[in-house]
Amino acid sequence: MIIALALSSAIVFGAGDFCGGAASRRAGSTGVLTLSLPAGLVLLLAVALAFGDGSSGGALAWGVASGLAGGGALLVFYRALAQGPMSVVAPVSGLMAAVVPAVVGVAKGDRLSPTAVAGIVLCLVAICFVSIEPNGQQARTGLRGPLLAVLAGTGFGAFFVLIQQGDDGTLWPLVASKAVGVVIVVIAALVTGGRPPLHDRVTAGVALLAGSLDVLGNALYVLASRAGMLSIAGVLSSLYPASTVLLARLVYGERLRPIQRVGLVVAVAGVGLVTSG
Repeated sequence: MIIALALSSAIVFGAGDFCGGAASRRAGSTGVLTLSLPAGLVLLLAVALAFGDGSSGGALAWGVASGLAGGGALLVFYRALAQGPMSVVAPVSGLMAAVVPAVVGVAKGDRLSPTAVAGIVLCLVAICFVSIEPNGQQARTGLRGPLLAVLAGTGFGAFFVLIQQGDDGTLWPLVASKAVGVVIVVIAALVTGGRPPLHDRVTAGVALLAGSLDVLGNALYVLASRAGMLSIAGVLSSLYPASTVLLARLVYGERLRPIQRVGLVVAVAGVGLVTSG
């Protein structure tokens, strides 16, 4: 169950990133976020109210902490992509997002078989391979981008850990997390002047879809972390670049480079080892 939920989370996260990126091509990324994140929060709030279960103050506090980590990481991640080089930014952020929960899970007592450890290592390698950008798209701005990528990836990994720590069987910690993320993005939009792309229905629709997929991906990750070890759930959920690459191939006709094809094969092998372990 944890394998299915974590991989579903990765697929949905990747699809959400693709939609967010597509919308950002037509409008600024901050403006897209100010539309997509609140929309996702409204959807999540409706589901949480439908279930009607309350949540403790401690769990909500963990949710707020995860929101600070995830919301801040999202803004830093976009800045890192702008600074480049992207061939380093993408895999570094993805790796940190996977490594942080894996390390924390092992430190908390997760006992992994040698086969599962080998599978996790292969998944980390796959994240690098599928995220590598062509040389022509690399920005020549020194080490600032990669350093920001480390910070962003660490924030994403911290979000995975903190939201799992506050899980009390309800969706309210995740609601608190997303609410904090919305506040952070709105403040950033006010500072930078970013506005939601409401004038373009297509762009607005894609942004809303991105927000909905983000919430679904988070919910699937929470369920995955409930079903098994944090170390495995975090690594498998961080395979999201693979689905983003495949969607770009299907929608925009972007060709998969040899290194990306190798990465997809390695990902399949890694998931197989984790499953058998």
